[in-house]
Amino acid sequence: MDQAWLSLIPFLIVIGMSIWLKKILPGLVLGILAGSFIVEMELLAGTQQAVQYIVTTLSDETNIKIIGFLYLFGGLIGMMTISGGIKGFSEWIGTKISSQRGLLGLIWLTLPFTFMMPMFRIMMIGPVVKSLMGKLKISKEKVGFTMDVSTASTIVLLPVATAFVGFMVSLVTAGVQEHDLDLAPYSVFLQSIPFNFFAITMLILGLIRTFWTSKKKEVEPTEKEGNDKQDGHPYHRMGIKKELSGVKAQPWNLIIPLFLLLGLSLFLLWQDGRDKGAETVFDAFSKADATFVMLLAVFITLILTFIFYIVRRQALDETLFHFFDGGNQLMQAIILLVLVWALSLTAEDLGFSEFISSTLGDFLPAFSVPAIIFLLGSVVGYFIGSSWGVWGLFMPLGMTLATATDASIAMTVGAVFASGSFGAMTSPLGDTTITTASILEMPLVDYARYKLKISAIGAGISVVLYILFGLFFV
Repeated sequence: MDQAWLSLIPFLIVIGMSIWLKKILPGLVLGILAGSFIVEMELLAGTQQAVQYIVTTLSDETNIKIIGFLYLFGGLIGMMTISGGIKGFSEWIGTKISSQRGLLGLIWLTLPFTFMMPMFRIMMIGPVVKSLMGKLKISKEKVGFTMDVSTASTIVLLPVATAFVGFMVSLVTAGVQEHDLDLAPYSVFLQSIPFNFFAITMLILGLIRTFWTSKKKEVEPTEKEGNDKQDGHPYHRMGIKKELSGVKAQPWNLIIPLFLLLGLSLFLLWQDGRDKGAETVFDAFSKADATFVMLLAVFITLILTFIFYIVRRQALDETLFHFFDGGNQLMQAIILLVLVWALSLTAEDLGFSEFISSTLGDFLPAFSVPAIIFLLGSVVGYFIGSSWGVWGLFMPLGMTLATATDASIAMTVGAVFASGSFGAMTSPLGDTTITTASILEMPLVDYARYKLKISAIGAGISVVLYILFGLFFV
């Protein structure tokens, strides 16, 4: 399409309506419809195109794996809740945590057990952390930010055993091959990690906010911060909440399924990677299909947990009811993710990536390339909310500009990964933001705005570092 600038319209509609309405769903639907009507300039044809984007999204194998994982994990949480597992564990750990710093520190301490995948980590620790928040009078935004920054800013820096590594290395490999560079892709990837200035800066800022600012007395959450009714009538779910308040605390009903899920995840990651030809454990984790492994692990855990609860004489009808109730609690997050994916398809058909590439040209000085790639990628990342999407869009552009201007390949690759980290961390369309806001019951747009204020500091520091390193150190 010649007028590729029209690809910006769907994103502008989504962001504008989300800020105006403080709800993201209407903006997503309208953005997809607007983009579809631009692609097909007729009412019926445009509507059909919008539905086709959603169908295509739901036909994608990776997307279905993510949706299945979300729903099954939500069902597992529901089962653990009605069995008294979360209540029992919360009461036990609650006797050992008496301060806000202790709660925030607990979030960081869970990282070695939940680092494989951002969504996996948020959903593992979210329900437990939420149950401990009330007595400490700490704002949901602060807890959510700690969860997200300890997730997004750490996992992206790990060179093995995460859901990101294989995809990130594959993008570098494609760039190296396209430009016929005499470089080892995995080596370039390793060299780029220290240049992910945004993730490193946010990691430092997150630790400072946890272990320094949390020493100060936290202002008691306001009604805006602390209530649980942002998306519904106060009578909604009143009966279920009353039922859950009366369950018997049984911490083993959480501990056993949790460790079973972690153990299965690690074992299946190793096995899948080995089946793909890996010879070492780290290599196996890198080659494994982490998305499918997580889905398989939670499926097996559900079956074994169901048997475990039946043996412990947990009522069958209650277990099944709360499995579905737990899964349904994440349907909002699932629907939002489906619409976000459909929006990305719409933008690509409108020529979004071509528009971004054509507006830059090849006139940039070498030292400025990483900083500009980071800034542009961060803006786009905020619009689309997907680190994977930003990496896929900007890695070819970054590698092309770096080779054309003799800029540092490793730093440019690091800047691409950093821009995706910014989008995933700050965007109201990001899956981490959506999931955290859903679990902690926060207004999505308000929470994204809260994170943006802090992340903007990290982005500013990152730009300065890219310019300084480009001028003086590389």
